[in-house]
Amino acid sequence: MFIGIAIAPTGIGCELGGDAGDFNPVVKLLAGCCDKLITHPNAVNASDINEMPENTLYVEGSILDRFLEGYIELQEVRTQNKILVVVNKPVSAETINAVNAARVTIGIDVKILELKTPLEMEVTLGTVASGDVFGWMELSEQVQKYNFDVLAIHTPIKVSAEIALSYFKNGGINPCGGVEAKASKIIADKLNKPVAHAPIEYHGEVPELMSMHKKVVDPRMAPEVISICYLHCVLKGLNKAPRIGKGLSVNDIDFMVSPFGCWGRPHKACMAKGILIIIVRENKTVLNNQVPESDKIVFVENYWEAAGIIMCAKAGVHRDSVRRPLKPIVIERA
Repeated sequence: MFIGIAIAPTGIGCELGGDAGDFNPVVKLLAGCCDKLITHPNAVNASDINEMPENTLYVEGSILDRFLEGYIELQEVRTQNKILVVVNKPVSAETINAVNAARVTIGIDVKILELKTPLEMEVTLGTVASGDVFGWMELSEQVQKYNFDVLAIHTPIKVSAEIALSYFKNGGINPCGGVEAKASKIIADKLNKPVAHAPIEYHGEVPELMSMHKKVVDPRMAPEVISICYLHCVLKGLNKAPRIGKGLSVNDIDFMVSPFGCWGRPHKACMAKGILIIIVRENKTVLNNQVPESDKIVFVENYWEAAGIIMCAKAGVHRDSVRRPLKPIVIERA
């Protein structure tokens, strides 16, 4: 079994994977090069669209970090998960319709729970996207009473009209990704279960934002403006998301593909385990972190080249052997 990981960290302005699901084609490409590909919600969530292939495992970011650090294993789901969707009062018709749409198309097993204490999320935007989350502890306590495998959170995100308009008009960092990732992380850590957040319409009452679906936008933002409440991507991803339990371990991982400029917990964990790390220069971010030198780190220009490196590894062919001129063999003198 040849297994890899593809990441596009949230809120750091990835050229590919920094917007609404624009990393889906990359995931499809890389998944076609291996038996299983592990990725995370930000990589494939495209509001009401999710195009991840069948051999993709949908793993929340903090769970992925712990998995790579060797603290947990991932148990693949043979049938499907019991999904609990939590919403602030009152549950909207859009949410009910989105859940029912997933029931009749995906065939999910799902319940909707109204939160006693609202989950409130507010965007802050600096060099990277982040935000504040309130009511998450009360949410964690309330859901403990229910039988479920994975949690979908469908609550509003507060973002200023100025920030939202700037994003849709000028591009840049998706403002909501950072606070979504923060909420998912702290709740997943508390529950020790897969969690993903999809915002209810966050455009508020600003007329220009409310009419954005009638305007032509950057293709990377198009999934957002054609969507109603952004929930379908999460329901599709969580339906068969691996649980925390006995199964795949970090020792089963053969490679990880990463954007250029970021170096964090998943990279350090792969480095410690000697896992091949492929860094794609074309997928720039707003970060410029230093990357250590190692023969286990390979820089490539684009995802075409990354796919070639992966296929070489899968075939048991050293990448240098398919290039010319072939580098001289290294002789270790006694």
